[in-house]
Parts: sequence; structure tokens; C-alpha cells
Amino acid sequence: MQLNEFQRWVKDYYEERGWSELNIFTRIGFLAEETGEVARAIRALEIGRDRPDEKIASYEENKQELKEELGDVIGNIIVIANQYDIPLEDIFAAHQDKLLKRYQD
Repeated sequence: MQLNEFQRWVKDYYEERGWSELNIFTRIGFLAEETGEVARAIRALEIGRDRPDEKIASYEENKQELKEELGDVIGNIIVIANQYDIPLEDIFAAHQDKLLKRYQD
């Protein structure tokens, strides 16, 4: 799936469920929550989990969990980009341009 196609799919999917109607500050809270879940998933991959209320998972299961959590972060970023009518391709280009200018030799 192409980047812009995925951005449109997320827009449609979230709108169908009424999730796009949440205000931007609620959305930022969701993004922060999902970022924490990415950190937890990386911790599980790198040093494991040792809480008695969590099941021990294989490396592949933990990696799948990380993929899912990264997807949740991307989904929230897309909703925020859509809120302000910013295509992901523009975000990627701006980020690349910023880094290239900042770290020119």
C-alpha cells in the first residue's frame, strides 16, 4: 500500500468509527499513551518483562507487539496530520530537508 493511500484509508476508517471527531488534545493524549506502549514493547524485546501478571512471550511475539504498537503511533500521527490537511509525503520531505540542512558537511 502506498503512503497516501494508507493515509486516506486511516482517514476513512477513523471517520467511520467516529474517532476523528475527538478533539486534538484528546488525540495527543492517545499518541502519548501509544508512545508509552512502544517503550513497553521495546523493553520486552530488549530486557524482557518480569511482572507476575504478564505472560512470557517469545521474541517473535514481542516483535509482533512492537509492530502493532508502532502502527498505533502512526495511526495517531496520521489523524493529527489529517486534522491539519498535511499529506504524509510532505511530512517526510520536510523532515528529510530539515535533517539534510541541519547536518550538512
